[in-house]
Amino acid sequence: MKPTILFFCSLLLLTATPLQAEIVKTSVPCEGNNCLYWWPKAPSPPGWHQDQQASDASGINAQAPDGTSFKEAETVIYAKAMYKPLVPTIATLAALISEDKKDFLARDPKLSISEPETLTTGDGTVLRSYTFAPSADGNWEEVAYGEEGKFYLIFTVSSRTKAGRNKSRDAFLQFIKGYRGKP
Repeated sequence: MKPTILFFCSLLLLTATPLQAEIVKTSVPCEGNNCLYWWPKAPSPPGWHQDQQASDASGINAQAPDGTSFKEAETVIYAKAMYKPLVPTIATLAALISEDKKDFLARDPKLSISEPETLTTGDGTVLRSYTFAPSADGNWEEVAYGEEGKFYLIFTVSSRTKAGRNKSRDAFLQFIKGYRGKP
């Protein structure tokens, strides 16, 4: 199937399928085709803004502290949505989390992973939260995973320092609370 036909078939599938979550759906040119991206729609926390250029380039809801860009910031927040029919190898939320943990550990085998608490979006969707602490150099992250309708939801705060991640946690929680996907 030609890329253009595949793109239009994908769009027809998306518009014909009822989607429960409030997800931004976008198509951007990439590598001679169009890439389809989804991310949870949530307002920026106070003191933060959406970096639209980074969002479009990476297919995420990219948030940076005011006065800086997503690329330059010490700490960033972002969210993405994975459309389940396009990731058939990931059958459950538990499988998604397991794959993510494996990826983190492949980059840093001594990485510390903990599950501090569940978090809740503004519409009541429960997210499983994990912190990832590097053994040496690397980003300090907290990642919250959930699912809603035909999407897996992933919210992340990532910082080059532990202090940066901790300082931004309230903004991260506000960002998650700002998401209201269920009708």
